[in-house]
Amino acid sequence: MPDATARFALPLIAPGQAQKELFHNEALARIDALLDPVVEAIGVDDPPASPAAGQCWVVGATPGGAWSGAAGSIATWTDGGWRLIAPAPGMALWSRADALAARFDGSAWILGDVAAARLVIGGVQVVGMQQPAIALPAGGTVVDAAARDALGSIIAVLKSHGLTG
Repeated sequence: MPDATARFALPLIAPGQAQKELFHNEALARIDALLDPVVEAIGVDDPPASPAAGQCWVVGATPGGAWSGAAGSIATWTDGGWRLIAPAPGMALWSRADALAARFDGSAWILGDVAAARLVIGGVQVVGMQQPAIALPAGGTVVDAAARDALGSIIAVLKSHGLTG
């Protein structure tokens, strides 16, 4: 039987194990940090001097102090000290400093990008995958009324979808 879970290394209690509460409490501290996670900032290399219990940070590329060797990890402060948790690919969190979501792609935290195949609002797809570029018009030098009407309709649709002002 393994001694920790596969994704976040939450400690498992072994049959007949002494001081089970220590392992249980460690697992709860990690779950508390990982359940709908919010971090103070991303890319911080040095632990803050006076963190509050429950505050979290994403450790930077060249960490020091208690965070040494934990680049990219989530550092959470608890009453028992720092807990450093390696992220799993696909994990998402909110960064207070940036007011943006971030996602771990398996090697780095990607800040502010939203990965999706389409955007649906009110059950209606408003944006899909990017299509090939529209060829520039060729020909005459004077724009006629029909062309102006067509362009006006396109712009009206773009505005109704919030894609242009």
